[in-house]
This record gives sequence, C-alpha cells and structure tokens, in this order.
Amino acid sequence: MFSNLAAIDLARAQFAFTISFHFIFPAFSIGLASYLAVLEGLWLWTGREVYINLFKYWLKIFAIAFAMGVVSGIVMSYQFGTNWAQFSDRAGPVIGPLMAYEVLTAFFLEAGFLGVMLFGMERVGRKLHFVATLAVAVGTAISAFWIIVVNSWMHTPQGYAINAQNQFVPLDWWAVIFNPSMPYRLVHTVLAAYLTTALVVGGVGAWHLLKGRRETAKGNDSHNTEGARVMFSMAMWMAALVAPVQIFAGDEHGLNTLKYQPAKVAAMEGNYRSHPNGAPLTLFGIPDDKAGVMRHAVEIPKVGSLILKHDLNAPLAGLDAVPRRDWPPVHIVFWTFRIMVAIGFAMLGLGLWSLLARWRRRLFDWPWLHRAAVLMGPSGFVAVLAGWATTESGRQPFTVFGLMRTADSLSPVSAPAIAASLTAFVIVYFVVFGIGTWFILQLMGHAPHPGETGVPQGGPTRTAGITPAPGQDPALSLNPAE
Repeated sequence: MFSNLAAIDLARAQFAFTISFHFIFPAFSIGLASYLAVLEGLWLWTGREVYINLFKYWLKIFAIAFAMGVVSGIVMSYQFGTNWAQFSDRAGPVIGPLMAYEVLTAFFLEAGFLGVMLFGMERVGRKLHFVATLAVAVGTAISAFWIIVVNSWMHTPQGYAINAQNQFVPLDWWAVIFNPSMPYRLVHTVLAAYLTTALVVGGVGAWHLLKGRRETAKGNDSHNTEGARVMFSMAMWMAALVAPVQIFAGDEHGLNTLKYQPAKVAAMEGNYRSHPNGAPLTLFGIPDDKAGVMRHAVEIPKVGSLILKHDLNAPLAGLDAVPRRDWPPVHIVFWTFRIMVAIGFAMLGLGLWSLLARWRRRLFDWPWLHRAAVLMGPSGFVAVLAGWATTESGRQPFTVFGLMRTADSLSPVSAPAIAASLTAFVIVYFVVFGIGTWFILQLMGHAPHPGETGVPQGGPTRTAGITPAPGQDPALSLNPAE
C-alpha cells in the first residue's frame, strides 16, 4: 500500500506514526505521575480514605500507560540508526549525550522507584512509599526536560561548531541545553501534559457521575460516586486554572517562534504574502501551496499583526519572503495549529463552566457539564498531537533548522524496506496498543470504590481500612485513620 512513495516519504511517515503513538503515553504519564503524588500526599495529610482509593485506582492505569510509553519509545530510538543514519552521524555528538543524560538522570530514577511505587505500599511504609511516588513524578518531569532540550536544539540550534567531518560538535553545553526555544517549549509541553491528564480524569469522573445518576433514577443506590466527585472536582480546578496559563504560554511560544522560525509562523497564519501595513488574522481557508495563495479565506483585518506584534499596523513577513524550497507544508501546519488552538479554548470554556457550576453549588448536579467533560476527555491527546504536527511539520524541510535538510538526513535504505517495516509497525501497534488502550478503558469503566485494590502483587493483599493483624508491623497498615 506504500509502493508509490519515495524512501524519504516513507521514513517520515514511519517516524510520524511511531512518535504519535509514543507521544500520547508520556503526555498522559507525566501528568498522571504528578496526580498520583498529589493523591497520596493528600491521603497522608488528611487521612481520608477516598484519596488512597483514587491513588490505587489510577495507579493501575498509570502502570499500563507507563509500560506502553517505554515500549513505544524503544522502537523509536532504533529508527535513528535504520532510517536516519546521516542525521545520527552528523548530529550525534550533540544529540547522543543529551539522550544519555535523559537515561542517567530520569529513566534510572523512574525505573529505580517504579517497583516500590507499584508494589511496595505494604512493604516499605507510607512515608518511604510517598518518597518513591515523588521520585517517579520527578523522573517523568526530568525526562520531559531532556527530550524537550533535544527537540528544541533541532529547532533553534546554538552552542555548536561544525568539525572537519561535517559533524555538529558542542562548544558550550549551557548554550546547547538552554537554547532560545527550550524554556517556551518545555512550559508549553508540560502544561499540555497536565491538562491532558486532567481532562481524562475529569472525563472519567463525569462518566461515573452520569452513571450514578442513571442508577439512582432506577432506584439502585449501589453505584458509589464519592471518588468520582473528588476526581471530577480536582480535574475541573486544573482545567479552570491551567488552561488560561497554557493559552498565555502558547502565545509566548508563538512570539519566540516568530523570532527564530518566521516561515513556520507564516504557515500557521496562512500568510503566503507579506503585509507591510498590518496582517489579517485568517480564521479559515484552503491553503494552496502550488499557487501560493489562501483560497476562500475568512479574515479579520489587522488582527494578525496585533496578536503577533501587538500593533495593528506592524508589518508581517509572509512565505513570499522565504525561498520556495524552504517552505513548510502549509496545509498541515495551518490546520493542525487551528485544531490545537480550538481545543485549547474549549478547555478554557469547560474550566469556566465548571467555575460557574461550583459557584452555584451545582458542580455535581449539571448533567450537560458532565456530558461536555466526557466529550472533552480525549481532547488533550488530540491537542498534543496537533501541536506536535504543527511544530515538527513547520520545521520542514529541515531536521536541524536552517542547517541540515531532511533529505540529507536519510539512511541509504530502499523504499520497499521501509514500506515493509512500516506495514509491520502499523499492524503490530494497532494490535498491541489497541489491546492496552482497551484494557485501560475497561479499568476506567469501573468506578473507584472503598477498599480499592492496587496493582496485583501475586499474593495476599490488604486494602485501605483494614487493621493489621496481631504481631504485624503497624507501618504496613493502610488504615487512613491511623
């Protein structure tokens, strides 16, 4: 089915496919690890059983998501050698050590404490277990830091030289790490991970609130909604407080991109031509790269310059100021950017709606709010994928922006070989990760309840509220009243 595509197109499609699967799991696990730390901290602080029940409920989901993220990440790394050997050879002296730092500082921390977090609640005591949970949460954040450093350097490279072998070699590691776009990209990505997790948690909580209402209407009061109420309330606080911060962070990131990658911003805005007296804001249109025009454009005059330069009449360069061979694919960048922005404002709207419901003391009694939260549950994943497509497609036709073209990064590999591996990836990924996602949805379909069990440990387990047996170490009890 890929027989008519060139090797470079297939290699790009394979990397895009595998990284799309990979990206959604860390985006979830980064936020979920922090959420688990908050839940366990609240349990230790307040002694409320509902928090440890929610902790155990989401811990099972975290374990599966984390495992799928690790597996999908391992597959991606091999492609640097199989499909992108020229890139690995030239950029390896910079990229290689950064990836090694991620393993040494983040992955080892996560792997070292993950077992304690998953299976050690009854073995190491509450405080040490909380330390393990914090270590895993910090490890996911550190991992995000190093990956964003690598990606950002490819967008805004600095602190390097080019040696006699035409390789990028580091001259100043501080300049490499803290390159111009890294802080903006890091904040934007981490906030996106937190919002993605909050919307999933809120969607699950809203689902069980709706389900509880239906059961009550049938005269069945067995559906426990205490956990659903707590996680829905926490998720809506996150949406209400973080969504506006994310919109501001995204705007700052856009201004940084305008400074260092103006062609990407021109593609995002759909500006094929320069506007010396103020650029419009193009809401919708049909990009035509061949003709270099935006067809059927719906525009608001001058607002584009106002947003990007805070001046209605500020000049704004278009793609006509960039050599045609350096244009990114406008149709991808233009539409994925709009999808991301639309979802961002939908998140803000959901958060404001929840604040109104909270103010009117109807947070748990507005079915339409709950239906909207269920509908928005997977939207964070769509937003992060759309944002990734925007920023990475906008960097094209370069792998290292302005310095190394994607066409020069490819391994000497044939199109049929890549097509075969891509076909295998498509089949295996949809089967394996489809089953994993189905299992996660099955876990989410059951409401958290008192006495929630954690990850199966292959032996007798105790649940919250059970008092230790005579002679048993009291530190192993999960009774929140102690």
